[in-house]
Amino acid sequence: MKKRILGKQNSLTVSEIGMGCMGFSHGYGPGPGRNESIQLIRTAYDLGCTFFDTAEGYAAGENERLVGEAIKPFRHEVILATKLHIPEEGDLETAIRKHLDDSLFRLGCDYVDLYYQHRVNKNIPVEEVAGVMGKLIDEGKIRGWGQSQASNSEIRRAHAVTPITAIQSEYSLMERMFEKDVLPACRELGIGFVPFSPLGAGFLSGRYTSKDIYTGDDVRRVITRFSKDNMDANQPLLDLLHRFAHEKGATPAQISLAWMLHKWDFLVPIPGMRKAERIRENFGSADVVLTHEEFGRLEAELARMNIYGNRTDEDIAKLRDMI
Repeated sequence: MKKRILGKQNSLTVSEIGMGCMGFSHGYGPGPGRNESIQLIRTAYDLGCTFFDTAEGYAAGENERLVGEAIKPFRHEVILATKLHIPEEGDLETAIRKHLDDSLFRLGCDYVDLYYQHRVNKNIPVEEVAGVMGKLIDEGKIRGWGQSQASNSEIRRAHAVTPITAIQSEYSLMERMFEKDVLPACRELGIGFVPFSPLGAGFLSGRYTSKDIYTGDDVRRVITRFSKDNMDANQPLLDLLHRFAHEKGATPAQISLAWMLHKWDFLVPIPGMRKAERIRENFGSADVVLTHEEFGRLEAELARMNIYGNRTDEDIAKLRDMI
């Protein structure tokens, strides 16, 4: 797989498409067993993936343990990213170091390549977080750092203290709010951008209908774009993707990923993949090259569409009371 570089300072070279590992442990209902999940992560590596993403908050640390075991044979050949939630009480630096040490223990590693603040705390100055991250970089405990779902202002203020390697936020054909100022800021400042949920929680694969039922901890129970009315209202988007997929001999998911890879050369999506065939399909997106004419036509048709429903932290929080 071709490579891309995240960040101009504290930079990391990664495969053009990475793997989001959350779904192996929670978030989308019952997944593969532990052994199968480990094998799927290793299959992704065999197919050229060198960028794996987890977080301390995924299944209360179990996802970090899983990913750490899976990548152990080739740890130094890949870029490993994890995330922390910073508590708002106590000494900031002590808390960040404790969270990192706990993650390193679960991962079975002595450093993390990319350490994200999972969400920006509104009551903790981003400059202070950036200062601690700079110390951790100097000490070799992390190689780069980033923020998730950060605003333009938060990115610029933090980057001025310790250069940010990457921003990880939701971005897809269904969620384009960061095109207004965050993505342009990343391009201006030399910061990578890592979209999570680049296939709209699977909607853009075209494999789900309004008749599907989601259970357990599946976030699609509370993501409003998966309500029956919104799925029906968003059908024109799927129709558009199917038309382009037919033209290119590709799938709707591949067109969705090829679109963002064409649009931003500093962007590296991390779709979740829990089957070998999905891994091959999504990585195959890197070989689907849109011409300028095709991209322009796709953009023009998208500009005329309304997208219904979204994915918010507030809605996902409701899931805790449903399981």
